[in-house]
Amino acid sequence: MLEKINEAISHIRAKGVLRPEIGIILGTGLGQMVSEIESIIEIDYADIPHFPVSTVESHKGRLIYGTIQNKTVLAMQGRFHYYEGYSLQEITFPVRVMKLLGIKYLLISNAAGSMNPEFKKGDLMLLDDHINFLPDNPLRGKNHDNLGPRFPDMSQPYSKELNNTFIQVSKQLDIDLKKGVYVAVMGPNLETRAEYRMFRQFADAVGMSTVPEVIVANQMTLPCAAISVLTDECDPDNLKPAILDEILAVAEKAEKKLTKLFVHVIKQI
Repeated sequence: MLEKINEAISHIRAKGVLRPEIGIILGTGLGQMVSEIESIIEIDYADIPHFPVSTVESHKGRLIYGTIQNKTVLAMQGRFHYYEGYSLQEITFPVRVMKLLGIKYLLISNAAGSMNPEFKKGDLMLLDDHINFLPDNPLRGKNHDNLGPRFPDMSQPYSKELNNTFIQVSKQLDIDLKKGVYVAVMGPNLETRAEYRMFRQFADAVGMSTVPEVIVANQMTLPCAAISVLTDECDPDNLKPAILDEILAVAEKAEKKLTKLFVHVIKQI
């Protein structure tokens, strides 16, 4: 793994990526935030040694380097999912690369289904904690001590400092920011009514990403925060068929306030 990470880093640095401060992972339907990045260098995932390639249509598959509010950022325009056939080690490979390139913070976005009846589609939810229902773990296998401990602590997976900054900035911008627990599942199918009834007892939103990246970030002592765009309402007693175009439309509409929130948080950190 270390050799592969170093090969990826060498290629990215050769393209002009130097000392990024903040890493950003942009989820389903949320890739347009890159319009806020200035002095852009774009690198296709396919050109980076050992990088996976996005297979989901709404994920562009590019690494974007530049500045936001005079902070250097390295943004993933598109992420990877377990349901695409990648291992969790492959999915989290870019997080390790970004950390060793120098990022000090990791900001993550995703699209998720809301199970909390008080949350509505189009709302933003700050992840306070998560539950991992994925069938594997990115840390399984041989541990490389220079990448982090064998048994990383997960008592506070999301940085209190970053979460407090998101809360303060959302109030300043008059953006309604919910807070809740996210449960990660394998997908790609959505849940049955019975599954929603089970999950809603201990979580507010359900999705198919984010948790592997957060586990690796914690192992590497990389402070992170994550925001879910709630794209559909998963009420098991009034469940309607999910339509992808409608989910993407909700994500696109909510992206404006998500982008505004991210830009002002980046300015603060």
